[in-house]
Amino acid sequence: MKAHFTAQQTVSTLDKGHGRIEKRTVSICRDLSHIRAFPGLKTLIRVESERTEIYADMLVETKETRYYITSLEEDAMRLAQRIRGYWGVENKVHYVRDVTQGEDASRIRTPPLIGLFVQARNLALNLYRTDGWTNMAQAQRRCGQSLDTLMKVFRMK
Repeated sequence: MKAHFTAQQTVSTLDKGHGRIEKRTVSICRDLSHIRAFPGLKTLIRVESERTEIYADMLVETKETRYYITSLEEDAMRLAQRIRGYWGVENKVHYVRDVTQGEDASRIRTPPLIGLFVQARNLALNLYRTDGWTNMAQAQRRCGQSLDTLMKVFRMK
């Protein structure tokens, strides 16, 4: 795929925030003549990311290239939005559960409890968001520090 990828349409985006600047270039290729047959394959996608992270006294730059295949025939901008949307889910759910709620560090291994704790974590996240919180770590800290806040979030009287 790398050897025969010829960009037919390209779009670039620039995102700033959270102490980093990230430029993404999404290119699509619909020339599949050099690609082994794959059921439903319509488009090849290449995403080139250049990230600059800003630390106290230095800048750290990283570059990464990822390839995707899809059965969609959308333009480069729409595919770029779809790919970013996927990572939005990753950042809003999986990252929060792993980092803020410590799911990966959990020592719970008994099958019924694993599912119950997943549901409890999801319930807490949904209640935080419904209550208007955008920072889940802050919501969790505030609920842990104040019974009134916890009761308000969980709609208890």
